[in-house]
Amino acid sequence: MASQQGNVMAFYHLAEMHAKGTGVLRSCSTAAELFKNVAERGRWSKLFMSAYSAFRNRRYHEAFVTYQLLAELGYEVAQSNVAFILEEEKATGIPKHEIYKRAFTQWQRSATQGSTSSRVKLGDYFYYGLGTDVNYQKAIQHYRTASDQHHNAQAMFNLGYMHEQGLGLKRDLYLAKRFYDMAAEASIDARVAVYLALIRLSFYFVMEFFCDSSFFQYIGRIFGRSSEEPDKESVIDSITASSSHPSEHMESSMDWDFYAIPFLTGLLLLFIFYIRHRRV
Repeated sequence: MASQQGNVMAFYHLAEMHAKGTGVLRSCSTAAELFKNVAERGRWSKLFMSAYSAFRNRRYHEAFVTYQLLAELGYEVAQSNVAFILEEEKATGIPKHEIYKRAFTQWQRSATQGSTSSRVKLGDYFYYGLGTDVNYQKAIQHYRTASDQHHNAQAMFNLGYMHEQGLGLKRDLYLAKRFYDMAAEASIDARVAVYLALIRLSFYFVMEFFCDSSFFQYIGRIFGRSSEEPDKESVIDSITASSSHPSEHMESSMDWDFYAIPFLTGLLLLFIFYIRHRRV
């Protein structure tokens, strides 16, 4: 009860109990976490206000040095702040080729302590090759951790995009849509981005639908071209520059919104054309 109210001594005694197994199942990891909570409540934590004040007053180097000191003491917030300042190139005296490498290290330390946003940042660094080599598999691993354990909307959206484009994953539009929907449910702020992504996704889906049908064969006969069915990948790749690979098997029926979005878009375009034609 006292620990829930933030009493430092209560945290300390609770850590002792977990460390020795007194009255509870012994857990070194829980004890270490509680001891860390106690240590972070020392007088040196006042340096946070000094660093924050320096940052607000545009004394970025002073803020960077102070946050770096706190980061070395193990403060997760300080680690992510150091990485942020490095990313924004507000720290002086750091060689440009070292910026992303040092930021990567700080994001990694912060993510290890449970920061969801830092976990997503690690995925971004592996995705873009910032401070490390491009590695889609490791990016997917970090995005999945943030998605499964913390329900992070950004991570869900990123996984949806990688499924859509076939980056490190087998191209699967249905799984892409699932992750996009999960992102929209996890955060209201993600809904606009998800809506735009679903419009693009529905366009890809319609293209695959036509490629799987006899539509292109019929067009080929009209214009005297070969009756061979065009390669689905070549049609999709002509739309997007990404190296995507369509799924080998797609479900036979579409979800209603895959039909609805392009259908409504077409109606809107016809309506605009009709209005302009009447004015003329």
